Amino acid sequence: TTATAAAAAGAGYTMADAVGAFMLSAALVVLFGATGWFEKLMDRIPMAIAQALLAGVLARFALNGFAAAQASTALVVLMLLAYLFGKRFVPRYAVPVTLLIAIIYVALTHGFTWTEGQNAIKNGAASIFYGLTVPEFVMPRFSLGAAISLALPLFIVTMASQNLPGVAAIRQAGYEMPLSKIITMTGLATLLLAPLGAFALNLSAITAAIVMGPDAHEDKTKRYTAAVSCGLIYVGIGLMGAAVVGALQAFPKALIAAIAGLALLATIGNALATALASEAKREAALITFLVTLSGVSIAGIGSAFWGVIAGALALVILKPRV
Repeated sequence: TTATAAAAAGAGYTMADAVGAFMLSAALVVLFGATGWFEKLMDRIPMAIAQALLAGVLARFALNGFAAAQASTALVVLMLLAYLFGKRFVPRYAVPVTLLIAIIYVALTHGFTWTEGQNAIKNGAASIFYGLTVPEFVMPRFSLGAAISLALPLFIVTMASQNLPGVAAIRQAGYEMPLSKIITMTGLATLLLAPLGAFALNLSAITAAIVMGPDAHEDKTKRYTAAVSCGLIYVGIGLMGAAVVGALQAFPKALIAAIAGLALLATIGNALATALASEAKREAALITFLVTLSGVSIAGIGSAFWGVIAGALALVILKPRV
């Protein structure tokens, strides 16, 4: 979402202008984190609304996964069956088993489109031997136009569409964390790394939902190992970006969509159960869920923000009279 917003708003600006805007956006994130403003806002959002928001953000990926059956029915049905049997017999490894079976099926049916990613894979393989991908420094340039057109929209999208659902994912998993410090750290990291291409480091609802769930580890105190492993994988992907992009291009889109949707099913179910548990807040939570799921974007701000606004409005209007 943040990448899309930055790309859409960035027309007409140089990379130097964009880096300057990224740094201004990061400074605003630091301000909202260090002052505690963001945490105070999150504390005012009822759990039902926050969990409905999280469910709406993640459910879009699940819908895309099942919708992929329209074009690749056999593959998606096979993946669903593999996932269900995996949950029945080896619940912790259901998703990796499903992915492995899907890859084998695609390979046997010649479903890989190597022509799209062949060159990228070759280039990526060559980079392993002749030098891995390295960051390239860009000197930032600050301008009023870029601040208004790039920095402010990026800040709003990052906080409303990324950090807000990310905090909901953390709380849904049952963790109490120093949110103000975490948000401040993401802003500081972006400030330092923006000249090297990091445009908006933030909390990720999707990754958090996967690595903080019970499938990562039965013991909540040991689930950090999943997050560490994920970080190391990200580093590897960054260093061999060309090869990874080529491999993903070779995979059927249905496989990518389906595995993402299946991996998030448990988190979506838990979030919806929490969101709809209170009868008094059920309708407001449902409105939040549906608005967020719709993907509507108004004034350049994504559906996650408008879902919270709609749910909060519904809570105020439907509040019983005393």
